[in-house]
Amino acid sequence: MKNIIFIIFCLVSTGAFPQKLTLTKKQQQDISALIDNYSKAREQMDTVLLKNILTSDIDQLVSSGEWRQGIAQSVQGMLRSSSSNAGTRTIIIDKMRLLTAGTALVDTRYEIINADGTTRKMWSTFVVVHNKSSWKITAIRNMLPQK
Repeated sequence: MKNIIFIIFCLVSTGAFPQKLTLTKKQQQDISALIDNYSKAREQMDTVLLKNILTSDIDQLVSSGEWRQGIAQSVQGMLRSSSSNAGTRTIIIDKMRLLTAGTALVDTRYEIINADGTTRKMWSTFVVVHNKSSWKITAIRNMLPQK
């Protein structure tokens, strides 16, 4: 019996049984601010802000199928897209969850209100990582819902 209790103790203490990770209120606020800053940077075409909130190895798969890899290609593509798809961008967070202590998944609704009044509705998923003292975006996946 002592051996069984010892084995169970070893399994629990070594992480053999995954523990549910929960975002703190502060983490939720910081990640929400990060997504708001992303939206603001896109709207204002602010390359300095973009470079501060993205990891150097970011990759982005956009709804057209273009795959942008690395910060230079991603920022250039974001600016190009913001210029050619002018409109008001709104990103609304639906849910966030921790994958590890320093990695979170953020699911959003992403809408662009075009100059002609039509709305382009998409979904976006952001993978964010805690990098030193702040959260940064390391991957973005944009999707168009099926009609």
